Amino acid sequence: MPKPAEFTYIGTPRKSVEGDRKVRGIDCYTSDYTVPGCLHARPILSPYAHARIVGVDKSAALEVDGVTHVLTADDLPTRDQVIKSRGTCTLAGDVVRFVGQPVAVVVAESAEAAANGAELVAVEYEEFAAIANFVTATNAEAAVLWPDGLPGEGSIAEGHAEVDDDSAEPPEDMPKNVHLTHHHSRGDVAVALAAADAVAHRQYATSRVHQGYIEPQVCTVVPDRRTGGVTIYAPIQGPLWARDAIAAMLGLKPHLVRIEVMTVGGGFGSKNGILEPLVAAVALAINRPVTCVLSRTEDFLTTTPSSGCTWDMEIGAATDGTITALRAAIRMDAGAFASGLGSLVALLLGSYYRFPNLQIDVEEVNTTTPHCGPYRAPGAPQAIFALESTIDEVAAKLGMDPLEFRIQNCVVTGDPMYNDELWPSVGIRECLEAMREHPAWKDRDDGPNEGTGIALAIWPGGHMPSATICRVGGDGIIRLHIGSPDISGTHSSQVLVAAETIGVSPDQIEIITGDTESNPHSAAAAGSLVTYSLTGAVIAAAERVREQLLNVAAEKLEAHIDDLLIKDGIVHVSGVPGVSFTIAELAADAQSGTGPIIADGQSGSIINAPAATVQLVKVNVDSDTGAVTPLNMVAVQDVGRAINPLMVEGQIHGGAIQGVGWAFHEAMIYDDDGQLLTSSFIDYDLPKAHHAPTLETVLLENASPSGPLGVRCVGEPPIIPGAAAAANAVRQACGARVTQLPMRPEVVWNEIHNGTDT
Repeated sequence: MPKPAEFTYIGTPRKSVEGDRKVRGIDCYTSDYTVPGCLHARPILSPYAHARIVGVDKSAALEVDGVTHVLTADDLPTRDQVIKSRGTCTLAGDVVRFVGQPVAVVVAESAEAAANGAELVAVEYEEFAAIANFVTATNAEAAVLWPDGLPGEGSIAEGHAEVDDDSAEPPEDMPKNVHLTHHHSRGDVAVALAAADAVAHRQYATSRVHQGYIEPQVCTVVPDRRTGGVTIYAPIQGPLWARDAIAAMLGLKPHLVRIEVMTVGGGFGSKNGILEPLVAAVALAINRPVTCVLSRTEDFLTTTPSSGCTWDMEIGAATDGTITALRAAIRMDAGAFASGLGSLVALLLGSYYRFPNLQIDVEEVNTTTPHCGPYRAPGAPQAIFALESTIDEVAAKLGMDPLEFRIQNCVVTGDPMYNDELWPSVGIRECLEAMREHPAWKDRDDGPNEGTGIALAIWPGGHMPSATICRVGGDGIIRLHIGSPDISGTHSSQVLVAAETIGVSPDQIEIITGDTESNPHSAAAAGSLVTYSLTGAVIAAAERVREQLLNVAAEKLEAHIDDLLIKDGIVHVSGVPGVSFTIAELAADAQSGTGPIIADGQSGSIINAPAATVQLVKVNVDSDTGAVTPLNMVAVQDVGRAINPLMVEGQIHGGAIQGVGWAFHEAMIYDDDGQLLTSSFIDYDLPKAHHAPTLETVLLENASPSGPLGVRCVGEPPIIPGAAAAANAVRQACGARVTQLPMRPEVVWNEIHNGTDT
């Protein structure tokens, strides 16, 4: 690779490679794809949170013109599968465990006929007691969701961040409806808190939040009558994960499940095999192509939102500003199945600051609500709201500047995490120092009812072995085969990497994505994995292609390969530009001679490259109404190297505004019977354009020593600290410490007028 100072394309903002197609409306989403003879499926969702299925009467539905099938669990090839997660929950067998759990499915020749038939399917239930509130689910009078024990364990954080946690355990004396606990300790917390000069003790509550994608869950499945397999067309973020999971459910070998990844209309962690197993099972059962598009309400009812949590936080510090102890007790709502997210939350809470004494206890609680799933940086916005709010309180008790307090205590490379493993290269202090010099903080001038708050976050990151294929056609176009779906502009960065490596314009690079059988093995589009995992493979493949091109040119120019240059897609002898060949000419010559120009590249396991961020939020608080108006935000983020700064800034903008949603707007609200009260975009409050503050991004390029080109992950961190920074700003503006999300006007007003300071 050229030296960083010599980069031509890397580090230069460049438009999205798919932007033109999307603006013109020609990108193919799953709903745009039609298959001859395709039938339409409509799931019938349980109206009860907890009930036994006594019987299903299909007769009236089958009389509807166009209805071809009404199927229950016993009719599907997944009938013998153990339901242990939302992904394995095709249709309920005997018992439903949340409102929205699929019970049956109507298949018809049109979507309208399927909907009409679904209204006539009569399902008889024996209703049981709901367990909708995870706070009271462990009480003595609460019903038990899994009297015979949870049928399986798993982690919704898998693939998002690598967490080495041996603390998770299901002890024999587990509290009622608690399926997993996590315990981490270091030193003597009780003694340290008793001796501390300042202690902040707060309790917090955070709500369930939906991923809020515009495209609902959708997929089309075509059975292969020759092989007995299926082809799935869907907006899946992790096609290899989904393929293997669906194949196991259907009893097929993985190669018989082929996934064609369609354009993703928003995912944020949720598009990973929720609807696809059901539609695939239906297609195999009736041996016909089947498509299904959830309505918005169905999507809210039956998919996987983020977890609601409660937090009991206590942090102590000495007079000189040194943090001495952390104690945290967390209860997490897992929904109907296992989550395994507690270890990641423990990492986030216990690893940002140097805590010589810590105790973190996490309970994951089952409830009769939808299974909680990954949403961009799963568990992090909730955890950092609780942590950073308490950090601000300790700084206030000590009379210290909250930013200087953080600089004094934040971790640096080599400091221990919550489990005593050491942080690899991490740049949170550099982010704080950059924020210290930013005018929004340095020269902050809060007027009446205004406040400025900050919060920090680190995303630990992860990686997946990946491969790419690079080939040059006789037309001079370099085609880069990538198996990772593009949901965030990653392809728009990889074209720059390939172009820089070979010595051509990015306009000559074309990204090719196929299906799970034709694609090279690549990282899933989750957990900010793609750029960090894939860039090395792209460089390796492009370097081999460059070498092949130079070898062909060396023979034609009668020169040594070391004396040749490739610039702007033209090869010539250094200092002799008059005689040259284009990439197209060399590729065409090779195709008729030594063989086509093609190479593959691989990147294996590498050390994680954590990404750090600090965000500032300035707000205005109307103490008469409790209304909070975010005025401006500043996001400082260590990105390692911004391959395409335009895409990086876009990711930060999007994540930061999602953080505004967490802070002031979004909450999935269930009543005591487990009924969702916010099941549409009318009731579920997403932030609108006029709610967005002005936003400035500051990109720090603290190169990762292990990542290709020094890159770090980008996508997860921007969503994490916004709600915490906003809460700290509200505290500065009106003196009220708001301890629950979202901070809607009634919550803020009540805290201003009735809250107590502790």
